[in-house]
Amino acid sequence: MSESIRVVARFSDGRMLKGTTQDFLPNRPLFHLIRASDNATVDVHCKDLKAVFFVRTLEGNPGRQRLQGFVDAPATTAQGRKVAVLFKDGELLCGYTLTYQAGRDGFFLFPVDESGNNMRAYVMVASAAEVKVGPAAEALAMRVLGERKK
Repeated sequence: MSESIRVVARFSDGRMLKGTTQDFLPNRPLFHLIRASDNATVDVHCKDLKAVFFVRTLEGNPGRQRLQGFVDAPATTAQGRKVAVLFKDGELLCGYTLTYQAGRDGFFLFPVDESGNNMRAYVMVASAAEVKVGPAAEALAMRVLGERKK
């Protein structure tokens, strides 16, 4: 039997499900999530998602200050090149990717904040207002964070 992986599925409409999965594959239209709240199995359709977060714990740490932007991060790492995603709901996610290609439905992102609860995320491109890679990613992050300080 496959190992259960802790995930948080965030939907484009704002809903969120927490639980485990054994069958998430990026090229499949759905996967099964066993909800932490009641152990019920739910079909999760990828077209309805904003992103799937692969997490250390399902509880997270709500009091932790999340790292914003790139903050002197290197241009590339073993996880790839810089990428910034501005979601349609206004959330900004910064990290690194090896798999982003324009025209694909989604890609894996490794967050800049390595000490956070998110180990990686699978981002659905349809839920993004903007996706920028390389120096343009840093510019997007600086623009969005600058606008929020005003």
